[in-house]
Amino acid sequence: MIAGLATLIEFVFAPPAIALAIGAYLNVQFPALDPKHAAVGAYIVFMGLNILGVKLAATFELVVCVLAVAELLVFMGVVAPAFSFSNFALNGWAGSDVFGAPAIAGMFAAIPFAIWFFLAIEGAAMAAEEAKDPKRTIPKAYISGILTLVVLAMGVMFFAGGVGDWRALSNINDPLPQAMKTVVGESSGWLHMLVWIGLFGLVASFHGIILGYSRQFFALARAGYLPASLAKLSRFQTPHRAIIAGGVIGIAAIYSDGLINLGGMTLTAAMITMAVFGAIVMYIMSMLSLFKLRKTEPNLERTFRAPCYPLVPMIALVLAVVCLVAMAWFNMLIGLIFLGFMAAGFVYFLLTAQLRADAPADAMLTGL
Repeated sequence: MIAGLATLIEFVFAPPAIALAIGAYLNVQFPALDPKHAAVGAYIVFMGLNILGVKLAATFELVVCVLAVAELLVFMGVVAPAFSFSNFALNGWAGSDVFGAPAIAGMFAAIPFAIWFFLAIEGAAMAAEEAKDPKRTIPKAYISGILTLVVLAMGVMFFAGGVGDWRALSNINDPLPQAMKTVVGESSGWLHMLVWIGLFGLVASFHGIILGYSRQFFALARAGYLPASLAKLSRFQTPHRAIIAGGVIGIAAIYSDGLINLGGMTLTAAMITMAVFGAIVMYIMSMLSLFKLRKTEPNLERTFRAPCYPLVPMIALVLAVVCLVAMAWFNMLIGLIFLGFMAAGFVYFLLTAQLRADAPADAMLTGL
């Protein structure tokens, strides 16, 4: 229950932040366009695409992912001549050129945004029931996805931070176009191309996480942890009610931007932090489950075995706990809100035991 609810919070609160970034990118191209309206439009379009069928959605996701990778490579290639390590390192210790205690605090405070680079990659497993030969393809998807993200995340971080004053990019939703603008100018064709192609990166994440949250809603509802109505399928065999439910929450969050202030953060930053709280709790529960299963089910079939067990999983568990403590320390208000969501979910869990008793057995768990 804890892992399921934490994952749901992660996947529900990540898309509004991405949708607002999509709106910000479109606002660069069309200054008269309200970023919030553009964000809502993105929700409507991609919820509709997910409802129309998983094959169509997955094909679209593959295309935009390839285009997104190409866009990031183009960005790095265009700004590379202007890269200066002195720019990247300037004021690099929490705004100072001298290492000190504020720099250490800044490192821990930046944890949510570092994790954001890799957030929701676990969504690959949510398509296991719809994948061909998931025992073989899902591990490959994870490993190749993580390696791709590491290379691209490091490249974008260095090149975007080294073309000018990185502090000018620290509180905006469209850092890549703004970084490129300092290199090629506002009227350059490269900039306009980046805005359009750059949307593919955001769309790939946005679209993929919508697919993820809908499957999480569906799975929890099917198992009796959420209302059974969310497990209904459309004529396209997609969980349309689950897709719409997450979209309603996301659109409400978008229009709360500017109305709600959480510890001085922008709403985008607050939603990123909330999503990362969910991810970290899910990572901790996953590691604990791994240790428990290795002990209680030593002969269980395992298509992928954690490397260097128990050392690597233990390192992952310790790092996840450190991240959770640091995030709670620097984001106490959002942490309390996250706890409130988890507590509400636990109360619902206690009140709905009959739903789980009446739920059909899950063939993936029982093997029947």
